[in-house]
Amino acid sequence: MKRVHVMAAVIERGDHILIARRPDHVHQGGKWEFPGGKLEQGEDPVHGLRRELQEELGIELVAASPLIRIAHDYPDKQVLLDVWQVTGFAGEPVGREGQQVRWVTRDALVEFEFPAANVPIVAAARLPDVMSFRRIAGRLKSSLRNWSKHWSLERHWCRFVRVSCRSPSGRNY
Repeated sequence: MKRVHVMAAVIERGDHILIARRPDHVHQGGKWEFPGGKLEQGEDPVHGLRRELQEELGIELVAASPLIRIAHDYPDKQVLLDVWQVTGFAGEPVGREGQQVRWVTRDALVEFEFPAANVPIVAAARLPDVMSFRRIAGRLKSSLRNWSKHWSLERHWCRFVRVSCRSPSGRNY
């Protein structure tokens, strides 16, 4: 079975994210998803994302960065989701293919039913851009190890911008 390469976008406007409802007659129909679509053969991923957002929502991509990449196997289909965080766009998104679109808060994402392949995207979209760690007791390394075990058990995805620490003596790490 050939893996379908799909470009998807976590489109942000302030503290809201745009989601779209899949048509009932398609694979995983009736569930919510992050807008996007299939990458064409030989197409550059950013060009494909730009094309899909224009076709599906009528918006022009202005600023985006990679967020997460997911390979998922359904019983009847294999997909590779190439997900980008869209922080800038021109135009007002509308469902140009008849799909319902809705702006929701990050925390409200868990209230919607998404295809199984989208669950890690929901987790990644809900994470803050910068996470702060404060050493209360023990060593920083131990604290980070415990933190990462917690998150991996929950099967969440995370991205770090920068992690730094200042020791009680004032030394930066």
